[in-house]
Amino acid sequence: MPKGHYSPGIEHHGIVYVSGQLPMTLDTREPFTGDIAEQTELALRNVEAVLKEAGSDLSRVMQMTIYVSDMELWGKVNETYARVMGDHRPARAIVPVKELHFGTKIEIQAIALA
Repeated sequence: MPKGHYSPGIEHHGIVYVSGQLPMTLDTREPFTGDIAEQTELALRNVEAVLKEAGSDLSRVMQMTIYVSDMELWGKVNETYARVMGDHRPARAIVPVKELHFGTKIEIQAIALA
C-alpha cells in the first residue's frame, strides 16, 4: 500500500500507468538511501512489480520518466538502467529535480502495454 493518496498503477484500455516509484523496499515501504546504482535498480524493480501486478512487465514499457536529484549521477543511473532494461529501449525523459521525497535521489514512472 502506498504511503500517499494514490494508486501505484492503473490499467486503462490496455495501458498500464505506473506512478512514480521511489527506491523503497516493498515489504517495509521504507526508503533506501544507498548509492545511486542501488537506488536506480530498486526503483526499476518497483516499477516492474507494479507492472507484474497488472499482468505486464518491463519489456512492454513504452515510456519512462526518470527524476534525478543531481545530473552528476546520470552516468551511474544510465548504466544501471541499461543493465536492467537490456535490449529494450522505451522512450524516456530525464528530469533533474531539486530534491525527492524521503531524501532519495531517483524516482521513476512508466507507461506500458498491459
